[in-house]
Amino acid sequence: MKPTQQEIELILSRQLASCLSTPVFLVDLEGTLLFYNEPAEPILGHRFEDTGEMKAAEWSTIFQPTDDKGADIPLEGLPLIIALHQGRPAHRLFWIRGLDGKHRHLEVTAFPLITHEQRNVGAVAIFWEIP
Repeated sequence: MKPTQQEIELILSRQLASCLSTPVFLVDLEGTLLFYNEPAEPILGHRFEDTGEMKAAEWSTIFQPTDDKGADIPLEGLPLIIALHQGRPAHRLFWIRGLDGKHRHLEVTAFPLITHEQRNVGAVAIFWEIP
């Protein structure tokens, strides 16, 4: 069976992410985590091979994102979901608890994956740990 255009674009995005030294988090149109690359693993506290794909409701809570005052950030307030649902780039600083139990301060920029036919196929977040 021939892959759809959407599948090809997500496959290529995953391939690009796997070649980068910048941490990358990739989701599909439903917000399902499809991949995070090796540089993201120490920040997220676990290897992708061990976590695998996750629905947005799971990954948005498992990492316990909070603002600088410790308040939970709802799914709709995360840059990746803003990029996905609003079709625009989004940026935010926030805290997570990695799957290794360590709190980390992150700077995250996310952008939608929109084809030249103007179809939204997912979103990508690039991020850095703030020392």
